[in-house]
Amino acid sequence: MRIKHLAMAGVAGLTAAAWLAAAPPSARAQTAADPNRLFADSTLVSGDRISVEVTGHGPDVLLVPGLSSSRTTWKRTAERLRGRYRLHLVQVAGFAGAPAGANGSGEVVIPTAEAIDAYIVSAKLAPVIYVGHSLGGTWGLYLAEHHPEHLKKLLMVDTLPFLGVLMAGPAATSDSLKPVVAQIKAAMSAGGQAQYEAGLKQTAAFMAKSPEGAQEILTSGARSDRGAVATAYAEDTLLDLRPGLATIPTPVTLVYPFDAAMGRPLDQWDGLYVSQYAALKSARLVRIDDSRHFVMFDQPARFDAALDAFLGP
Repeated sequence: MRIKHLAMAGVAGLTAAAWLAAAPPSARAQTAADPNRLFADSTLVSGDRISVEVTGHGPDVLLVPGLSSSRTTWKRTAERLRGRYRLHLVQVAGFAGAPAGANGSGEVVIPTAEAIDAYIVSAKLAPVIYVGHSLGGTWGLYLAEHHPEHLKKLLMVDTLPFLGVLMAGPAATSDSLKPVVAQIKAAMSAGGQAQYEAGLKQTAAFMAKSPEGAQEILTSGARSDRGAVATAYAEDTLLDLRPGLATIPTPVTLVYPFDAAMGRPLDQWDGLYVSQYAALKSARLVRIDDSRHFVMFDQPARFDAALDAFLGP
């Protein structure tokens, strides 16, 4: 495993019909509008669990946001790259104003991962370059374990293979966390919208240093389907992908943040990520200082450098 510290302060081959042919009939009516569309000249395609905005020309890159986030997470990145890459910007159903669709009931995390994989296959992108933030990275890691032939390489932004360690330490297990996660899930679904948005403000202050990052958290979170978000949060926290890390053949880069103001010593912070990915011998870890969870907002220039190094010449 390699760890690096970054301290420097028209769509060819893809049509809506190809994707919609594989989607259930209920998904086809959703193509008329998308609340998170970024570019007027893009192509929009929709399924029951995700929609995808396609823009640009060149090698295919899939960009996936995290829990309750919109594809706006990647807007600045897309503006910078779409002259050189054909970008597939995923929006998860139920997040940031997108209709909940199939994510409105039942399981969310694994079915959404499989929906992303179905899009990769249907759009004939495999093997694709995958970039995911947080839960978006978790979906990429799941695909690297279960559908490795569909990924060319994977970049994750602040993703852990078992999120539960942040809640209860290295001895945590999915089973031991189930009672407390159930309580948190219930609390996320209860109460009024004002109370929920007050919680989002606390989350924004913890997860982003930049006003832009905090605003993304507040805006997208307030527009999200709370049931879908609560279910996805609970499933993500309990999902342990560590047992499959050693089997992953896909080249993997992890970008993770560090902010001294958060109160955890640097050696402990580095140790957390290194230990969690110890079984993935080919993993390349890149730390970006003076940032929190939304690295692409907090340190855009450093994030750009890490992403460009991952994408290659």
